[in-house]
Amino acid sequence: MRKQNYLLMASLLTLAAATTSCGMLDGSDEIIEPAKVEVTDGRFTPEVLELLARVSDPQVSPDGKRVLYGIQAESIEQNKSNRELWLMNIDGSEPTRLTVTACSEQGAVWLDDNTIAFIANEKDQKPQVYTMAADGSGRKAVTAMEKGVEAFRFAPDGKHLALVSTVKAFNSAKDKYKDLDKATGRLINDLMYKHWDEWVEEIPHIFVAETGKAIDDSTAIDLLAGEPFEAPMRPFGGTESFDWSKDSKKLVYVSRKKTGKEYSLSTNSDLYEYDLEKKATRNLTEGMMGYDTAPVFSHDGTKLAWLSMEHDGYESDKNRIFVMDVATGEKTDLTAEWDYHVDQIAWSLDDSTIYFIAPYQGTEPIFALNVATKAITTVDEGMYDYASFSIGKDCLVALRHSLVRNNELFCIAGNDSTAAVSQISHVNDTIFAQLDSVTVEKVMVPTTDGKEMLTWLVLPPNFDPAKKYPAILYCQGGPQSAVSQFWSYRWNLRLMASRGYIVIAPNRRGLPGFGTEWNAQISGDYPGQNMKDYLSAVDYIKQRPYIDAEHIGATGASYGGYSVYWLAGNHDGRFKAFFAHAGIFNLESQYLETEEMWFANWDLGGPWWDKSNAVAQRTFSLGSPHHYIDKWDTPIMISVGEKDYRILASQGMMAFNAAQLRNVPARMLVFPDENHWILKPQNALQWQREFFEWFDKWLKPEQAAAPATD
Repeated sequence: MRKQNYLLMASLLTLAAATTSCGMLDGSDEIIEPAKVEVTDGRFTPEVLELLARVSDPQVSPDGKRVLYGIQAESIEQNKSNRELWLMNIDGSEPTRLTVTACSEQGAVWLDDNTIAFIANEKDQKPQVYTMAADGSGRKAVTAMEKGVEAFRFAPDGKHLALVSTVKAFNSAKDKYKDLDKATGRLINDLMYKHWDEWVEEIPHIFVAETGKAIDDSTAIDLLAGEPFEAPMRPFGGTESFDWSKDSKKLVYVSRKKTGKEYSLSTNSDLYEYDLEKKATRNLTEGMMGYDTAPVFSHDGTKLAWLSMEHDGYESDKNRIFVMDVATGEKTDLTAEWDYHVDQIAWSLDDSTIYFIAPYQGTEPIFALNVATKAITTVDEGMYDYASFSIGKDCLVALRHSLVRNNELFCIAGNDSTAAVSQISHVNDTIFAQLDSVTVEKVMVPTTDGKEMLTWLVLPPNFDPAKKYPAILYCQGGPQSAVSQFWSYRWNLRLMASRGYIVIAPNRRGLPGFGTEWNAQISGDYPGQNMKDYLSAVDYIKQRPYIDAEHIGATGASYGGYSVYWLAGNHDGRFKAFFAHAGIFNLESQYLETEEMWFANWDLGGPWWDKSNAVAQRTFSLGSPHHYIDKWDTPIMISVGEKDYRILASQGMMAFNAAQLRNVPARMLVFPDENHWILKPQNALQWQREFFEWFDKWLKPEQAAAPATD
């Protein structure tokens, strides 16, 4: 093995100024700068991965001449990150840094060609909305909300601001005994008492305030005052969850107006219209039973588009593009003949087209939907995914990544397959130029039911087909999340390949991008066809002469972790080692431990005590990995986060204890301060080092196990 010698020169810039705000530092704050990384041997390591600068959120200026975007830098030493705002010309020239602060600027948008608004948390303050000139000068606070601001939108006429802040959750357990101010007990009377990674003590509400005057809790109007409902919805709802009408008189927002058990069982969110003059709210999507999200008005104000799912309780249902005529209220499904899920929508400047991103045959291209004819064309596709985009006068600016490269900005001129595409940001070019390249192949694997399954194969640097390589099967989470040309800062397939492994990443049953039937098949069939698909991929690819068939591992998180546990008892000697993160081990306990019951009901078929439910009985009898513990005989490592309320850490702990009692070699990594993901820089590095140490030990018998960094 070659030794790596790279210099990590992540300089921490300290500026002196007269005040102690985030924007004007007093010299006591350290600013996290993008790392300057020198790699002398071509190796891509966890440290290099962690220190890559992260480009995000492009916003084209109203005149179409410039792009506003963010760059996030990571500090391993400080164990945190910092995001700054940048500006460049639409052709990528003159990239200019606008902010130099110790706090992160988020959610930046253009108010006009010379003014930018964003969220920042100045020193020791809650996040608030700020504005500044497009050259970075004149920074000033617009809001002073006691609990801060999570998201915002200015009305088109600039006279009102809609913002998201939090209010105290209704019927708080701390309200009953006000004299016991040091008591810590939480009194629970209903479900949804915790969600994702937090105990539900505050909920988000949308407020509206007039601009030109102080905006705080006394002047901002709570659109859901007295209502115990979330708007936007936790845990992921943000600015995309509300939009202003073009006359600035109405605001449409997303909410699931349910609480407790009713909330936990339903995905039926709706679009609500608030009339500023009448101070009245009406439901625009009454009777549409699934998720209704992402409202966006056309530029002429005559139409409202949004994303809609059909079925209540099915969170991975096909996302359709609906459009409503604002004058008549008539609703039209523009994607009735489109068999794929849609992720993001935006109107063209002339309102003739809706652009969108969708998983499609193993990648995530950008598409154009003709509103009049419903015809869909591909704007750009290739061995890469688009993550988001912003529409300008002459250019659509988009974030793009692949299995081998993280996000950069691209300009797409044109709205069909003849569009000219050019890279306009080059934030990480210097680092990637120093790394040995890997090869990604698309393999079509025959499945047991006579279909073909697209499987990505990632080959190590300097691949030699005359040699044999150990392999890792990557099992996707979700369970219905695309295995596309994704880039992950933890499940990074290029990093695994760079460690000397061939990575097998199947688009097994239950993934979007191959039609609704393929995507929906997994529901109620956890132990069925998708597990056969995994084994088919391994059996097919291990026949290649360069695969060391005796040294194949399997790994994954969430549903991928469940898959690892299930395969551990059903692999017939195919695998030499396993690694599972945040996986489900016991489906019966998972059914009652998870917080979003709609997911458990739809995916598992219902509760295990319903003996008349054949789907549920099959799921729990054949699908729960704990039933196969007597067959566990292969080394397994497990990692969990104790703040994970989606799949409790106890699931992993049960699996670890079972392996130990079975005398199966096992190791466990527990993070008290992480949730379903591993987010802190040093925790991420610890996780990567343990991951590779474990697999190197069991899959590379010809060499002593080596740490993940030298």
